[in-house]
Amino acid sequence: MLNKLRLKALTPVAAAAVAMAAGAVIAPASAQDKKPIVIGFGQSLTGFLSPNGKQALVGAEIWRDQVNKAGGLLGRQVELKYYDDQSKPDTVPGIYTKLLDVDHVDLVVGGYATNQNAPAMPVVIRKGKTYISLFALDVNSKFKYPKYFSILPTGPNTKTSFTEGFFQVAEAQKPKPTTVALAYADAEFSQNACDGARENAKKGGFKIVYDKSYPPPPKTSDFTPIVQALKAANADLVVVCAYPADSVGIVEAANEIGLKPKMFGGAMVGLQALVFKDKLKTKLNGIVNYETWVPDKKEMYPGTEAFFKEYQARAKTAGVDPLGYYLGGWGYAQFQVLGDAIKGSKSIDDNKIAAYLKSHTFETVMGPIKFGAKGEWADGRMLQVQYHDIKPDANLETWRGMSYQTVLTPSNLATGKVIYPYEKAHQ
Repeated sequence: MLNKLRLKALTPVAAAAVAMAAGAVIAPASAQDKKPIVIGFGQSLTGFLSPNGKQALVGAEIWRDQVNKAGGLLGRQVELKYYDDQSKPDTVPGIYTKLLDVDHVDLVVGGYATNQNAPAMPVVIRKGKTYISLFALDVNSKFKYPKYFSILPTGPNTKTSFTEGFFQVAEAQKPKPTTVALAYADAEFSQNACDGARENAKKGGFKIVYDKSYPPPPKTSDFTPIVQALKAANADLVVVCAYPADSVGIVEAANEIGLKPKMFGGAMVGLQALVFKDKLKTKLNGIVNYETWVPDKKEMYPGTEAFFKEYQARAKTAGVDPLGYYLGGWGYAQFQVLGDAIKGSKSIDDNKIAAYLKSHTFETVMGPIKFGAKGEWADGRMLQVQYHDIKPDANLETWRGMSYQTVLTPSNLATGKVIYPYEKAHQ
């Protein structure tokens, strides 16, 4: 069983982590002489989540290298021990069991995505470990684990956060749209996000005229029937809650069939990643969808520019997203928070680290983070963005900036107004 957990099809980024040599940065002799602090996790390095998982890994490695160059934590070097979960949730319990029972890592954190964090929780809870997840939507609502902390800018109202801005924008239109169609994958994240969309629709006084799930990929590979059903519902608003493969499939099918609601988007994971932006290009025009960070001047915090400069330099040879805007910075921030908690508590004891995490605000390259109830953020910063004016020749320089996207919500981070209806921006 344990042999199956070996890393497969490693990229240059991942290959460095097969052995404990992952922390191989020259450090002062005093730190080198001590036993390293080993942090373990699973990460999606192959499979449909890997474009995002690889970004997060580069961010984590940059943090590790910088910390070790500065002398480590508590006078000890830091090593990362990780395994490829292959984007398959059923591999995750075995990975965390191995990390804790066989590798005897000191600390663990979560890999990328809701579907990968939820199955880690029973193992982590059984071992009493502090756990910082990465982009996991509301997974602690069922566990209520006191040593859980989330790196995801949802705020305390987790499920509603992904589509709250979408419905706020819709409510502000005159005349106000009245009906909504919901489509979502039958998977943990999509179900949670769609629960939130229903709540937002009810709060805004919208009538739901279509509300159906579909089997997630690879069980579903043809999204034409799904989009045909959405078109037949003839709703003013179409909200989709999906992971990368189905998000791309639905956008492509919508363009082929001619889906033309007044607003289209919501909680489609994948559209934030460069590989999918570059694949879809003009097909993105008009879509209103969530983003977690954009390179606007309002979102440049201490260390942000320096981090992305380092990330982008490494990305050239690492075979990863060349910008790293979606997960690179957050992968770094996840470890920034853990590192600061280790330093602040002066310990690698899980209970002391958890107590510190609960009582302090952390300054990161992605902005300040303070944890609230259930380990979620006390205050959210989820964005709703509209893509527009994307040309067929859009390239890396396009995606590097803000010319093709407008932040619509929250109001304090907004950069402009929505182009409404969808068809007007989609032309």
